[in-house]
Amino acid sequence: MSEWLVLSIAMAAACAVVLTITLINNRRIGDDDDPTETPDVIEYMTMMIGVVYAIVLGLAIAGVWEARSAAQESVRQEAQALHEVDVRSEVYPAAVRDRIRSDVNAYVTYVIDTEWKHMADHGELTDKGTELLNQVRRDVTDYQPRTDHEGQAYQPLVDQVAAADDARGARGQSAGATMPGVVWFGLITGALVTVGLIFTLQIRRSPSELLLAGLFSALIAFLLFLIWDFDAPFGRGIAATAAPFLDLFPGIGT
Repeated sequence: MSEWLVLSIAMAAACAVVLTITLINNRRIGDDDDPTETPDVIEYMTMMIGVVYAIVLGLAIAGVWEARSAAQESVRQEAQALHEVDVRSEVYPAAVRDRIRSDVNAYVTYVIDTEWKHMADHGELTDKGTELLNQVRRDVTDYQPRTDHEGQAYQPLVDQVAAADDARGARGQSAGATMPGVVWFGLITGALVTVGLIFTLQIRRSPSELLLAGLFSALIAFLLFLIWDFDAPFGRGIAATAAPFLDLFPGIGT
């Protein structure tokens, strides 16, 4: 099911529940009820709870967005390091250079075509990807430079492989969900409490009140969906992409 369809259903369901409860609740109110009798402390507490929950939502959105941006940055660093290995190996003999570039291309192809989907589905890297990157490392470290020019290129190549390995590790750490379950419990409970407080203010069935109640509940549902979507940096709609690999290795990928 499309994530945007899930969002639409969630927002519609939130509106439907709030409006249904409002209409049912109003049928039970007598004609002599006075909505102005709502205690001032109720209005104050409702406002404060709404403000606190808005701050929590803002922090949660900022946290998952930062995690998503960090995940995308780790992909860029990994792709850039491998691109440097591919380019700087130009100074090596043809046989060594071709072997390094072939193994770099094999690793990048595997990441784009296979590991990316595995990472999105399972939240972890694959052993095969680690093995392919280790092969690139062996290609670089096992060669003994024969000239001063090759010797000057050797250490930077080793450093770039290490940078790619480090960025790969960061990518693996970002593959899973970033929000703990207890935080989700707090967010959902807070949403229920915040929306439920609408009924303490004796909302009526006027079009304007029903419209505002529906929009408010739909907004809460949208913000929770946004947090959920960002919570898996590689696994959902607004996710980190393999674009840096495709940009730096245009001949690779599906």
